[in-house]
Amino acid sequence: MTAVSATHESPSRERIEASILIAAEEVFSQHGYRGASLQVIADRAGLPKANILYYMGSKQSLYVRLLNRMMRRWNEVLEDITPESDPATVLSDFIRTKMVLGQRYPEGSKLFAAEILAGAPFLSDYLAGELREWVASRAKIIRQWSVQGKMDAVDPRWLIFLIWSSTQHYTEYSAQVSGILGRDALTEDDLESISAFLEHVILKGCGVTAPVPKPSIDAYGVEK
Repeated sequence: MTAVSATHESPSRERIEASILIAAEEVFSQHGYRGASLQVIADRAGLPKANILYYMGSKQSLYVRLLNRMMRRWNEVLEDITPESDPATVLSDFIRTKMVLGQRYPEGSKLFAAEILAGAPFLSDYLAGELREWVASRAKIIRQWSVQGKMDAVDPRWLIFLIWSSTQHYTEYSAQVSGILGRDALTEDDLESISAFLEHVILKGCGVTAPVPKPSIDAYGVEK
C-alpha cells in the first residue's frame, strides 16, 4: 500500500496528520526516541508506514514537530501581549493555561521533559534560536510593565522559567503528588487549588494583585 498523494492542503490531510501526531506522541512518550519506531507509530495511527514518511518526512522531523507543537501550546497565551496588557491577567492566564495543558496532554509534556533531561539533542537549535528570541521578546514587554509601575522589577526570564517548571511539576511528578494526597489521580478541585496557589505565590512575588475571579455561568446563563 503506497502513501496517499495530495496536491494541496485539505481537511483530509489535516485529519491524517493529526492522527499521526497523536499516535507519535503516545509512542515516543512510552518508548523514547530510540525505542520508538515508525512502524509502531503507523500501526497505532492505523496507517501504512509509507504515509508517515510522506506526511512527516522522517522519524526525527516527526519527533521535532511534536516537541515544537508542545512549546507553542504552552506559550500561546503570551503571543499577543503588549505594553498595555494587564500583568495580573496575563500571568494568571499563563499559569492556569499551562496547568490545563499539562493535564490535557501529559504524553507531550513528558516527552518534552525527557528531551530536555537528555540534553536536548534534537532541540538545541530551536532552544538557542527561535525559543531564545521568543523569550527575549516577551521579556522586553514584561520589563516595560515594571517601568510603568504595573509590577516589581523581577527578571522576566526567571519568571517564565518559574511558571514553566512549577506547573510542569504536576504533570511530571503526578504520581508523587497523587500518592502524597492519597488519590489515584488529581481531581478538578485539586487542579483548581494548585492553580490558585501558584497564582497567589507567583503574582504576589511580582508585586501584582491577582485578578478577581470571573463568576461562572450555568447552562441557563445564571451566575453560580
